[in-house]
Amino acid sequence: MKDLYDEISAPVNSKMFSCPAQDCRTTFQLVDEFGQGKPYAGLSFEAVDREGITYQGVLDAKGGAVVSDHYSGGLVVAFFASYIGGDELYKDLVNRKSYPLKLTELQVRAENTRFKHEDGSRTEDNPAQAVCDHFHQVEVRDLVRYNCHLPPATKSNFPPEEHAKKLMRGHGAHGVCLRPNQHTVLEVRPLRALRLVLSKDPGFCVLNMYQLALMATLSYSPFGQEPDEHPVKASAVSFPHEPSIGNWFGESLSAFREIWRVDTKLAQAFYPIYEEVPYSQRWEIAPFDPELYADNDPERGARQEHPANIHWLDDRNRFNATDTQAFAVHTPDQILIAVRGTSEFMADALRDADVLQVEFNEGKGRVHQGFYESAVQAYSFVEDYLARFYTDQQIVICGHSLGGAVALLLAEMLRRAREGIDIQLYTFGAPRAGDTTFMQEAADLVHHRIVNDNDPVPSVPASWMHRPFERVRQDFAGASMSVALGVKKTITSLDFELAKAYEHHGELRHFMGIPFAPGRQSAVLWTPGCETITEQALCDRMLRHENGLPERMAFMDQLFRVGDHFMVAYIPACWAALRRHQEALAACTPPVTRRELSLLRALLVSLDQQIQQKQASINLSDPYRRQHEIRLQVMAEERRRLEYTLKRLTALAATTVTDTQVYGSLANHPELETLLARWHAHDVNNREEQLAMAPAELPSSEPPIIKVSFDEILAMLDADSDPNDPLNLI
Repeated sequence: MKDLYDEISAPVNSKMFSCPAQDCRTTFQLVDEFGQGKPYAGLSFEAVDREGITYQGVLDAKGGAVVSDHYSGGLVVAFFASYIGGDELYKDLVNRKSYPLKLTELQVRAENTRFKHEDGSRTEDNPAQAVCDHFHQVEVRDLVRYNCHLPPATKSNFPPEEHAKKLMRGHGAHGVCLRPNQHTVLEVRPLRALRLVLSKDPGFCVLNMYQLALMATLSYSPFGQEPDEHPVKASAVSFPHEPSIGNWFGESLSAFREIWRVDTKLAQAFYPIYEEVPYSQRWEIAPFDPELYADNDPERGARQEHPANIHWLDDRNRFNATDTQAFAVHTPDQILIAVRGTSEFMADALRDADVLQVEFNEGKGRVHQGFYESAVQAYSFVEDYLARFYTDQQIVICGHSLGGAVALLLAEMLRRAREGIDIQLYTFGAPRAGDTTFMQEAADLVHHRIVNDNDPVPSVPASWMHRPFERVRQDFAGASMSVALGVKKTITSLDFELAKAYEHHGELRHFMGIPFAPGRQSAVLWTPGCETITEQALCDRMLRHENGLPERMAFMDQLFRVGDHFMVAYIPACWAALRRHQEALAACTPPVTRRELSLLRALLVSLDQQIQQKQASINLSDPYRRQHEIRLQVMAEERRRLEYTLKRLTALAATTVTDTQVYGSLANHPELETLLARWHAHDVNNREEQLAMAPAELPSSEPPIIKVSFDEILAMLDADSDPNDPLNLI
């Protein structure tokens, strides 16, 4: 083995403390998990012997080298050479103003190697083992001086001999110890990470809906940093808690470990779709090293920076706290911001109820005061984050419930503050946040609004709720709430100040369950043309108005369906929609079957009949004539919307699913099949789930409620469809 390598190493200094033998000759080689040393050819290295003498050299074409005539004892080898290549990604990371990274040439080489096992687990053997005296599995962090930005170590089947390093008299603090006069092979673990994939296409895609449903849910988890005190009196931080934001992005995905749990309440596994990327292209958590970065120094006290306060907003202990939480992470291409929804009931419920409309200072129109105050806090946090890490990436924002409303206002603030900024917004079960003027002025903001079945929260606040919360509280405090009559008298006596109506923003996607028989159901993702479908349990609110105000018991009845609002309900719905669209894509079929169209059409006809009956029952001669006239106008408009909804549904049932509608820009990903194969490798993603499956054709024993032929569908399209009405509904 001694003759395999050229003797190219030479001592850098000659300082020694005794007269030991100087006739040792040690060889070593760096290889990848396939036993190849070529990826590391030409790397510069340093080696230190037991007497503290330093040797320098360059790896040969096979990643090997020899250190000759070093003093007896072990030899510690390390790779300190900084990256000096021309790749713009790495240059930006090295030169950025905030938390520049100490990238080495070794790291970049390791990022361009691949795992032998698809799951990233360590190998049990390596072809290079056959030609060496010793074999060790090492990581880049073992061989470099600065490793705070590198992933945590993973379990090794052939770990380095740490006890040998203790015999080095303190020499070689950084590096791996080699035995003298022997040949050692070091298998370097590839520096690869898993990355949650997101489409960059501004158009809606089912993939982003599912992925961001998981991230909106993750925002309810803690950041999970240890230690998390202010200041952090430690030289390093870790993220051991699952589920937590820090663990997701700072440890698990960085260490190439597929995880799924975003909430402790989730009993079933819902895996994101991941791609494998070079480590530097992962969703990054800022490094922490008090010696390397002055901003991490504990001596800065409350001004000390660390991952938890860079990536995580939690203003509960601040002056003028709004109980707002959000997190932000980034890749070279995208910045992800997730805003937490209602969590701490009392604080968040009061913020939800603070419905007074106030001026939107960053633009035009008026917005919900409680949501706006939270959005101001979130905006300050995001602006600080962008100042550190924004390099013209696309901004992807998501939020659930209260968090969805705050996310909308935040996104519009950012759009107006930064000209040309690219923003995508996905919200789940979000209430209304602004008036007509605000919504019109924010029309250019890309916003995909998701509503799950009978979720009650998107139906609030109503226009009549424009009133200072303190006045509402005082008025209700003096009323008897023991019987419904007391509630009714209180509401009708409030003399609400009607401002411009609260309105929804964005393009709605509604996940609607369709029951066929007891225990049998499916669901469709569609864009209804009437708000009553998604707002109040299928027209309850519209049909029960009294004196211009909604009947309270209709809303209370809907609260019993509040389970549709929680993210643990949204995630299964979004997963089912993804599975359903994958199925339709593979079969080249529409996302809605003829059978589902038949049932939904019957439902719409029934709703139209109910509205007509209500119209006929209104007496315009009573004292509330003006209110009744308004109700008739609203009902007439709603009937028009029902007709429009039927047209959209009919078009949806006649349009096949495309890969762009499912995967967005990822439809052109060169490794899309590999990504999906990784996802389907989890059995839970292949389970039979009624909501995800298209229903079978009707058996002869079960006739449809209304028979609709395919020819009739086409005839309706030809006769009724507006040529300017977009048919790309999903």
